[in-house]
Amino acid sequence: MYVSEIMTKSERGLNANTCPIVSAIREIGGEWNFIIIRYLLENSMGFNEILRRASGISSRTLSAVLKDLAGKGIVKREIVSTQPFQVRYSLTEKGNALRPIVDGLGKWGETWVAERKEESYPS
Repeated sequence: MYVSEIMTKSERGLNANTCPIVSAIREIGGEWNFIIIRYLLENSMGFNEILRRASGISSRTLSAVLKDLAGKGIVKREIVSTQPFQVRYSLTEKGNALRPIVDGLGKWGETWVAERKEESYPS
């Protein structure tokens, strides 16, 4: 199992700077990055389509996230036409490789985080 392999390495000096799990989380980025990746796992999309689906994100933040993901080789930006100007975003092979991770996080969140929200906490 992968976690066991990491734990064995930790005994030899694995830390936050050398841990592959931490490195992966840093590479992928924050919550908006995961949300955008999730939408692009469904289909390629234009900027405005992503903006409509990812409610709560500003166009400025979306632009920055897409640029960041493209710079990391996770998202591909393709100019579809120049008149009118149209751009489509899709996942690269590296981005599509995140599917099992995103699916797993979704299942974990449905099971454990959604359950916690339903519990009542004492004040």
